[in-house]
Amino acid sequence: MTDPEKKFACFVDIVRELRSENGCPWDRKQSPVSLKRYLLEETRELMEAIDTGDHQHIKEELGDLLYIIFLLAQIHSEENFFAIGDVIDAISAKMVRRHPHVFADEKIESTAELRQKWLEIKGREKAGGGQPKKN
Repeated sequence: MTDPEKKFACFVDIVRELRSENGCPWDRKQSPVSLKRYLLEETRELMEAIDTGDHQHIKEELGDLLYIIFLLAQIHSEENFFAIGDVIDAISAKMVRRHPHVFADEKIESTAELRQKWLEIKGREKAGGGQPKKN
């Protein structure tokens, strides 16, 4: 296991422990609905940090946002909907599908063409009822 993988696994365990029976009362009472406000708050704070160019602050705010994302995934995992690994699988597959100029033999000549291709792929995915369609 690489260092980032160990850190990732450790963080997953921390979030799981915070939600456990002996965990933190605040974390245990959170729900997807209650976390919406924090998701917006942390996103705003990250945007402000980006605007100031303070890299240390950006790192901290990225961590705060990442925590909310992991917490949301943990809550959904507890209800047997999906786990953080499923979230990662889904975004990984989406990035590969939407970047055929990187992961397949497709040639893209301009950023305008790149944007158009992205929108076409996204449109096909949405037309499939939210399920990605194979290229």
